Amino acid sequence: MLDAGKSKKPPAPVRPSASIILLSPTNQILLLHRVQNSSSFASAHVFPGGNLSEFHDAPLPKADSLDELHRDGLAYRLAAIRETFEESGILLARGKDGALLQLEDEVRDAGRKEVHGNKVRFGEWVTSVGGEPDVDNLIPFTRWITPAGPPKRFTTQMYLYMLPLSSSISSSSPDQTTETIIPTPTHDGGLEHTAATFAPVSTWLSRARKNDIILFPPQFFLLNLISPFLTSPSPRSTPSPDFYASQRTALLEFLQKIPTSKEDPSPLKTHLIPWSEKVISPTVMFVRQSDKRYVLGLDKPGPELRGSGRGGDWERVVLVDFRKEGPRDVEVRGRNEVLREEKEVKEKEEAKL
Repeated sequence: MLDAGKSKKPPAPVRPSASIILLSPTNQILLLHRVQNSSSFASAHVFPGGNLSEFHDAPLPKADSLDELHRDGLAYRLAAIRETFEESGILLARGKDGALLQLEDEVRDAGRKEVHGNKVRFGEWVTSVGGEPDVDNLIPFTRWITPAGPPKRFTTQMYLYMLPLSSSISSSSPDQTTETIIPTPTHDGGLEHTAATFAPVSTWLSRARKNDIILFPPQFFLLNLISPFLTSPSPRSTPSPDFYASQRTALLEFLQKIPTSKEDPSPLKTHLIPWSEKVISPTVMFVRQSDKRYVLGLDKPGPELRGSGRGGDWERVVLVDFRKEGPRDVEVRGRNEVLREEKEVKEKEEAKL
């Protein structure tokens, strides 16, 4: 037990990282299955992404500048695109014609190995094959800061990226004359991942709810948030040419909408913070009496940004059972609804006494 006169141990410094929620031409989501011995998110399904690299992504945000370290910037964007390439083989780069760069498999695979092995800087390699990282089409979509406590902490900038719609389903585009071929995502040979797969949002969430796969709270929350806009077409119907385009339009309108939720009576007023600027550091509010799941608040921005005026999402909470193998029984609920349920359970228990 700590002495009253001693201060608590300061939280470990955060490492800057970036991840991408990647939409396929049919609005499926790419997730990677991490290896069992991974030092973070072991055995979980995650979005492609990773730490910023001094070798590839410099200049990096200054560690002593909260504004640089916890804000979207070029280094974060380059790292997100580079890590996606290293981990899945999908290169988010544009050619001189403005279209997504098309490469022979041999060229792409060789470059992937060289970049991952730090034999060539990512930006230099992309330039050598006639492209430029497509940083402008990354859409900022929340930042997550690891709570105080764990020895390994991150400040992770999340992005959304929409791969070009296939010409076979977007024939209404008058200026599209050739189809963009998206290479089948592949894992990195088992170094960090054992699978790289596109699947509907509903499939990922369903598998997580059944505990068939592990999704940590940030991944589950973000997939849950976008799921209403990326519904799968009926198995008996062929999507109309504009079906997927209309889904994307609706999703973008949601991400740009302010207020982002119904209310926030706290001083943070998180409902007035756009999704591109939200900073979320999950905090344990309490453990539910009914099922012993943790209730994680999503409104606070983390110890480094306390008092900065930044914040996340007050209206929603995440319920989760942290087990040895990872988070299970993850669920996103309304804060007021969960608080009301907990109050009712306590009142019933007290009435029995």
